[in-house]
Amino acid sequence: PTIPHIIGITVGFAFMVGAVGLGLGTIFIAYPILQTILKYIGAAYLVYLAWHIGMAEPSAPEQDNSRGPMTFWGAAMFQWVNAKGWVMVIGTITAYAAIAAHPWNIAIQVGLSLLLGTLSCTAWALFGSALRPVLTSRRAVRAFNIVMAVLLLASLYPVFMDA
Repeated sequence: PTIPHIIGITVGFAFMVGAVGLGLGTIFIAYPILQTILKYIGAAYLVYLAWHIGMAEPSAPEQDNSRGPMTFWGAAMFQWVNAKGWVMVIGTITAYAAIAAHPWNIAIQVGLSLLLGTLSCTAWALFGSALRPVLTSRRAVRAFNIVMAVLLLASLYPVFMDA
C-alpha cells in the first residue's frame, strides 16, 4: 500500500514542476518580488511547522493510528495543497529557469524530480519503517520530534543566506 503513495507524491510533484515551469514560472521571472514574497511566506510556514513538530506530543497507545497511506491519486493531488512542495517547486523553477532558454530545461527538471522524488520518498518510507520498533517510548518519540524540528529549521539556512 505504500508504493502507490510514493509514486503519487513523486508524479504529483513532478507534474507541478512541469506546470509551473511551462506557465506559472514566467510570472515569477517577470515579477521577482513575488518569488521573494512567496519564499518568505513558505519559510514562515516551515518555521510554524517545525514548532508544531517540536512541540508535538507522542500519540497515546490507545489512539488508533491504523489509517494506511494515501492512494496514488490522493498523494498526487495533495502536492497541490502542500506548502512545502510549493516552496520547493518555486525555488526550483526560479533558480534554474534562466539557465537554458529552451523547454528541455523544464523537461530535465521534471525528470530529475521523478528520479530524486522516487529515491527520497522510498528512503523516507524505509526510514519510517525502521524507526517504528525504536520509537517505542514517549521520551524517544519526543526526542525524535525535537530533532526533526531542528533539522527542518536548519533546512531553511539557504533561504536566509540567499536574502
